[in-house]
Amino acid sequence: MMGQLPEQQNELFYDFCLENHIPDGHLLRQIDQFLDFEQIRLHLTSFYSHTGRPSIDPELMIRMLLVGYCYGIRSERRLCEEIHFNLAYRWFCRIGLEEEVPDHSTFSKNRHGRFRDADLLRMVFDTVVQRCSEQGLIKGEGFATDASYIRADASKQRLVDGPVDWRPSPTQTRPVKEYLDVLDEDPAARRTQKKVSLTDPMAQWAGDKGPGQFYYSTNYLIDIEHNVILDVEPTPAYRIAEVNSTKLMLERVEERFAYKPSRLIGDTAYGSASMLEWLVKDKGIAPHIPVMDKSAGKPELFGRSNFTWEADNDRYRCPGGNYLQRFWRHYTKPRTGITKANTIIYKSTKRHCDRCELKSVCCPNVPHRKIARSIYETSRDVARDISKTVEYQQSCNDRKKVEVLFAHLKRILNFDRLRLRGITGAGDEFLMAATIQNLKKLAQLRFKPPDNRIITPA
Repeated sequence: MMGQLPEQQNELFYDFCLENHIPDGHLLRQIDQFLDFEQIRLHLTSFYSHTGRPSIDPELMIRMLLVGYCYGIRSERRLCEEIHFNLAYRWFCRIGLEEEVPDHSTFSKNRHGRFRDADLLRMVFDTVVQRCSEQGLIKGEGFATDASYIRADASKQRLVDGPVDWRPSPTQTRPVKEYLDVLDEDPAARRTQKKVSLTDPMAQWAGDKGPGQFYYSTNYLIDIEHNVILDVEPTPAYRIAEVNSTKLMLERVEERFAYKPSRLIGDTAYGSASMLEWLVKDKGIAPHIPVMDKSAGKPELFGRSNFTWEADNDRYRCPGGNYLQRFWRHYTKPRTGITKANTIIYKSTKRHCDRCELKSVCCPNVPHRKIARSIYETSRDVARDISKTVEYQQSCNDRKKVEVLFAHLKRILNFDRLRLRGITGAGDEFLMAATIQNLKKLAQLRFKPPDNRIITPA
């Protein structure tokens, strides 16, 4: 017999509880088990007035943002609509069936106001990292670092050739004002850009990922035990800024969570001489990083590895038995011999090289042989020695764990382009995305279903 829908007849009274309609294995229920907003409320107290009409609960705003980043809902207008219709979203945000969902315009007001002034999103991220530590997900022995490009919210139509004369103007946008403030505070940011976005001048033009686009870099520092993200930092998409951000993240993790790794894993971009020196000498961290080295020489010619370093005498000995020294005569005024590139040039003499039988495979096109040795060469040698160990081979596999997180960020969380502009806007979005990734890791490894059994007395 064919069924038929009954005529619509609404009941007068309903007995409906959201709690009973959210499955125990639902992702939001799992995440909710690890959220704690008590410290956040105390932190925000000074940013609200004690008089006047009550504002929207900041916990509600954070929960709504977490829903958006968890399910790849990038539009705030659409996020409010989805929360209005979805029972699980309402339950997670603590919004009853008859309560109104806040308007989408409140996000912008809070993000650029109290939340940013209080550095709230950073505090939310740190709270989740602390929860990961309490749950035993952080070992603290090995860290890995890497960076990934994320497209900025900047159109090619607003592109001009640099440099740009940024004169004070009443019509300057917030990202432009933010960029000028950074230039005043950080002289290192005064770099010449070939192409500049008038919409978001802090974004970096790059074309090595395909057609030219404006990008920011999200920099991750993770603990390799369970892939927990310990810190995240936004930078313009160029190498020097990415390397410097790793130093900042390592010091911040040590200060806030008292974690200092015994080894740091990274790719060749982090193998510069100054970075290796900082890790080995200043921090006492073993660099499991390929050395950025161009001393192998041309094919069929001697490279630097063919020369023997004599540390006691401060010189090299060539395969032909001659020496390469820093100086071949004494100077009245002492000199260091250190170049602007932080290297020391060791050279032989023309007389020695002319009568050497190996000149044709050593320096056939120049009068005598030269070797540029970095002042940080000792630390580079430490990294070279580590690269020959079995532990280093394992580190090469562990380094891929950061790439897995970036793939999850872009493909699962749908985070391939920023919606906020400026370096602080990029930082806010990166922090929220990393927070969700850590919460998912907690839910995957430490979630315990609620015990709903009814115990009857004996």
